[in-house]
Amino acid sequence: MPSHLFADRPAPQPPERGTVDALISQTRRLRGDLDAVRRDAVADEDDPQGRWQRALCELAAHQLDDVRAQLGQLKEGPPDLLAPEAEPGPAEAQASPPDAGSGSGSEERPTGSLLSRVGSAEWNLLTDEVSWSEELYRILGRSPEAGPMSLDELPSMVFAEDQALLTTMVTGCLIDGKPLDGEFRIVRGDGRVRTLHMMGEPVLDADGCTASMWAVLRDVSALRRSERAVRESRDSLQRRRHLEQTEHRVVVELQEAVLPAWQGSLRLPQRGTAALDVAVHCLRSRSTALMGGNWYDAMELPGGDALLTVGELTGHGLSATSAMALLLGALRGMAVAGIEPGALLGHLNQVLESSAQAALGSAVCCRYSPASGTLRWAQAGHPAPLLLRGGTGCALTRPDGVLLGATSGAAYEQAQVRLLPGDVLMLHTDGPAGDPGTGTSRVDRLLGLAPRVAGAHGARECVRSVVEELGVPSHEDDACVVVARVGDER
Repeated sequence: MPSHLFADRPAPQPPERGTVDALISQTRRLRGDLDAVRRDAVADEDDPQGRWQRALCELAAHQLDDVRAQLGQLKEGPPDLLAPEAEPGPAEAQASPPDAGSGSGSEERPTGSLLSRVGSAEWNLLTDEVSWSEELYRILGRSPEAGPMSLDELPSMVFAEDQALLTTMVTGCLIDGKPLDGEFRIVRGDGRVRTLHMMGEPVLDADGCTASMWAVLRDVSALRRSERAVRESRDSLQRRRHLEQTEHRVVVELQEAVLPAWQGSLRLPQRGTAALDVAVHCLRSRSTALMGGNWYDAMELPGGDALLTVGELTGHGLSATSAMALLLGALRGMAVAGIEPGALLGHLNQVLESSAQAALGSAVCCRYSPASGTLRWAQAGHPAPLLLRGGTGCALTRPDGVLLGATSGAAYEQAQVRLLPGDVLMLHTDGPAGDPGTGTSRVDRLLGLAPRVAGAHGARECVRSVVEELGVPSHEDDACVVVARVGDER
């Protein structure tokens, strides 16, 4: 094959052998490190982020393999300086099997070593001779006995959509002396599809006219498939994140529309003595995947009683939040109608049971009467309210009550306790979690606040003590604490 270098272009000096060897060693080490990263990639096929990570690893692996193969060719020198290719041994034959089988028309992973994916060709315009390397026959799936294809025959293998591109490249090279650089797809005789990257230049004669055209054709099917997998997995990940952001916004807006909008503290009832001073502290998750159906409420009921309630549903996201809105609306309506806490939870159990969304829920429902200072309450699988009095604290004894939605026709017992002026009642969601530093449960830490809140002037000051004690939790799940302090005037 004639040299593809122009006559007036100096031949480049070959790189030092030691330098190329060092680069090959570096590439080999990088490949090993990449294999370790790829093994650690997420294996869940349903996880878009995991698919994106694996796709990037595959793409990087193809690129490193190609770089190492090209450095190997650089180390060995130009093809026409190589000794005649020897017959492959058993190991080489196994590593580089010939392409075989019928394809389905889709891109298949190319067989053989990386070196067999690079072929060369030259078309002599003066003698009409065509010279192909053995690798090019393998790439195109053409038998050497059939001989090489002319430039007029080559487009017959090319996708109809890519034939114009190939024609433009060849015409520009032969007529305008432009270098070849482009990609097109071919359908081999066995039906397999390949993507080829073609690079080359015209070879000029002594008069500066194009005498022949040489080209190097590289099978980049696997590389382009990896790049496509990266794009598709990235797009899938972006769509998922967009959906998560949209759902998060809807969940937040729904919670803001349903949960109480009052800030600071709330007096219940607004008139009269022995009223409750109520404040709340809520932590919302930044992730929709962890944002659940937690609720809290404090409201004045007809006749001057006060309703206090907290609860949470299993599940997260929009479905849990919409179910929470349904239950909280039903709870408020039944409380206004005068239904006592025990019976109210029984009705909520029926509501959740008849709901199309299967979920379980826990709740505490309290009704406080300022005139008598009594608190009537019931619970459904939820931590009991905490009573802090005179510098000490305890959890109220829980009446019987199973989770909402756990069983049909469940009955909920009701308890009663007398509250005194200065008492602090705490209702909280997100059950007792241990402190990783001390092993102390969250309930114990809240009860430990009794000496600090004994002299508090209001519910907001009590909430500040809660925030100082608990700080930002290690988890990001939703949580809230409702604090109610009984007024000192009787």
